[in-house]
Amino acid sequence: MREGAHPGRIAAYPAQDLSPEATRAIGRLCRDTRRRVGRKSTTREPIIQEPEPLEPEATRRDAGVTESSRANRGWWDRNADEYQIEHGTFLGDDRFVWGPEGLDEVEAELLGPPEDLKGKDVLEIGAGAAQCSRWLAAQGARPVALDLSHRQLQHALRIGGGVPLVEADAGALPFADGSFDLACSAYGALPFVADPVRVLREVRRVLRPGGRFVFSVTHPIRWAFPDEPGPEGLSISASYFDRTPYVEQDEEGRAVYVEHHRTIGDRVRDVVAGGFRLVDLVEPEWPAWNTQEWGGWSPLRGNLIPGTAIFVCERD
Repeated sequence: MREGAHPGRIAAYPAQDLSPEATRAIGRLCRDTRRRVGRKSTTREPIIQEPEPLEPEATRRDAGVTESSRANRGWWDRNADEYQIEHGTFLGDDRFVWGPEGLDEVEAELLGPPEDLKGKDVLEIGAGAAQCSRWLAAQGARPVALDLSHRQLQHALRIGGGVPLVEADAGALPFADGSFDLACSAYGALPFVADPVRVLREVRRVLRPGGRFVFSVTHPIRWAFPDEPGPEGLSISASYFDRTPYVEQDEEGRAVYVEHHRTIGDRVRDVVAGGFRLVDLVEPEWPAWNTQEWGGWSPLRGNLIPGTAIFVCERD
């Protein structure tokens, strides 16, 4: 996919440098890191190619806050192009979808009626290419799209729309206290962080009293099943109660992708520990119109077991 069609800038905030006072700082757009390629052969020299990267090893082991953040930033930067190519049509450019089932905020109204969004300051966490933020802007809201991955935000620039973009870690939000009326996250940040309470407390901090935070994650029951869309994904293969993170690591043992498991009870306790009141827990059913497979999500599995959990939380 061609980038650079829409000029703009991404405000970049490295996690270690974040502070509330950095709210209005403007970062410059980093130069795109281009992949190295081998030199073409001539009659005088052989073809020189980059070695094929080894497939990462999948394992279960502990992974802390820093390792998880570093690994997932790198993974999303490397895979953003493929992700947007594969799922961009389903997600649309300005659609607010809560998960692979296709539950749309137009119907769900988990953030409130669309007419009530006008004039609201909204923070989208783990925004990717900012599709949800564009939908919010179309309702008259004032969204800010935040993501850990620079490459995902470059896709947001490619699509355009004028939504403010911020590159930062969800565990250290670069905004002043009480900056937003609402916050949302559709499969962003929470499945990938080692300390979800830290993220929830940060979100609470930047919300105004009475503010709402709605976030979706992989339904915790899926942790017990293989991540396969077919019949093989219907047999329990692991303990639902095993919280050991899923890690993909390189040949030197460095994590290149990390996903953290929390049970339903863990998620509820995290919400409370983060200073929120849980208003609703939504488990979308698989609709008849959706015939697509998305990773381990499929009509076969979706009609039998939940795939997404959406937590509706409010700051008192």
